[in-house]
Amino acid sequence: MWNFPDPRDPALDAELDDLVALGADLAPETLVAAYRLGLFPMPEGRRLGWWCPVERGVLPLDGLRMSRSLRQACAHVEIRVDSAFEAVMAGCASPDRSGGWIDDSITAAYTELHRLGFAHSVEAWSDGELVGGLYGVSVDGLFAGESMFHRRRDASKVALVALVDLLDDGMPGRLLDVQWETPHLASLGVVSIPRADYLRRLDAALGLPAPRFTPPADWPPSR
Repeated sequence: MWNFPDPRDPALDAELDDLVALGADLAPETLVAAYRLGLFPMPEGRRLGWWCPVERGVLPLDGLRMSRSLRQACAHVEIRVDSAFEAVMAGCASPDRSGGWIDDSITAAYTELHRLGFAHSVEAWSDGELVGGLYGVSVDGLFAGESMFHRRRDASKVALVALVDLLDDGMPGRLLDVQWETPHLASLGVVSIPRADYLRRLDAALGLPAPRFTPPADWPPSR
């Protein structure tokens, strides 16, 4: 097992750097241990980087913002869960997307995590076609969102709405991590919180059960 630096260490936190380690591997036990510490992998140059942002993006489950157009989009798609994990990863890894970082090694690693029950996809379907979705890692009460894609307007947002419904099943304290806040995610209710705050919330979430990864019982949502 790799020995990752603990982002709870005040000395590390004082460096104010999102990147906290380089190296290691993408074995399932490595990935799960990293997520439990608050880290996630992403290439840094030619090496594998492990990140714990100083300002972490999270989506409070009671803070999702739904526009009228998004509500309408929800009514026109079918939500499936874990029915096409590899296809969702392929959509997220499309070479047509700028800034892509999901390579064959990442795909293989998360596909194995999916086989082991730690990684999941939430998918938007229309007329039998996968039109958008997202994937991420579930460890106890943490869901760490990794990437999302769409082939139809708002389809990835619809998948996010479905994920929030799936996580918000009456168990308070679950944590939906989206890594960094972006203008796009902020429009949906994502906020940035300091690293120390995130780690406190993570510790609490790790003591909670994971949700059942099944499609929302009531769709489209009434929230």
